[in-house]
Amino acid sequence: MNLRGIVAVSGRPGLFKLVGQNKVGYILEGLDAQKTKVVANITNTKLASLEDITVYGEDEEIKLADIFAKISAKGSTPDLKGDLRAYFLEVAPGHDQEKVYASDMKKIITWYNLLKDLPLFTEETPETPGTPAEVKLSEEKAASDKKLKATGSKASASAKATTKTSAPAKKASMTSKKGV
Repeated sequence: MNLRGIVAVSGRPGLFKLVGQNKVGYILEGLDAQKTKVVANITNTKLASLEDITVYGEDEEIKLADIFAKISAKGSTPDLKGDLRAYFLEVAPGHDQEKVYASDMKKIITWYNLLKDLPLFTEETPETPGTPAEVKLSEEKAASDKKLKATGSKASASAKATTKTSAPAKKASMTSKKGV
């Protein structure tokens, strides 16, 4: 199950696919039938990647992907208006019943119903650390770090010595040439 790039946005219903990022925020595409594109502001929007979400457990935390796999093996989901505790004990045995609320269970089942028909639900998680752009960026950073280490500290010392110190800025005149 490949949940990479699928995010939940605080304050917005549904799930989104992270398409990219610009100066203003994250570019998201809705996973619903309308495929609406949204730009979520970087400063006040919280994104939660489904790949990283876990559920409180009595011994250890349970990954969301594992819960989705058990729901898929079970084959059906219950009605969201009924009591979900018994069903959730089957698909997430060992979850902390005091910390996992009914709203959390409803959200997880709703997310499963959104994702179950998508092709990414059946594909395997890639071994790469992220999207091709993220991979390329990390490779470039590693190469530049290696290059910097290879040149040694002499290059950085000479670079510091050759920079000029700038003169203080001139004070602006507050009077107008036309007169006041």
